[in-house]
Amino acid sequence: MAMMQRSGPEAAGLNLPAYSPEQQRTLTGNQLTIGRRRHSTGDTPDIDLSVPPEDPGVSHQHAVLVQQPDGNWAVVDQNSTNGTTVNGSDEPIQPFVPVPLHDGDRVHVGAWTTITIRRG
Repeated sequence: MAMMQRSGPEAAGLNLPAYSPEQQRTLTGNQLTIGRRRHSTGDTPDIDLSVPPEDPGVSHQHAVLVQQPDGNWAVVDQNSTNGTTVNGSDEPIQPFVPVPLHDGDRVHVGAWTTITIRRG
């Protein structure tokens, strides 16, 4: 499985946005869902990537950031269509397998979205 921006039928016609404003979210609670709002049901993930510029490579239920028992965080891909990578890896992480995250790690979802983990 390869990431959308690198291959696939949509890759050639993909227009990357000229500007995508940085957004910041605090890691709170036990988990944060990452995805796009489902217009038909109104279900909205905690980190909603359906706002402009909407990343077409992000699944409605793409990934989850999960707090581990030791207080650290992990990312879990939810069997997304285009996969999730960490720190620019060429290989997507395995679906439903928690991958530990550290301060400064970069979680890549969709065609161009990068989520940088920052400790408070």
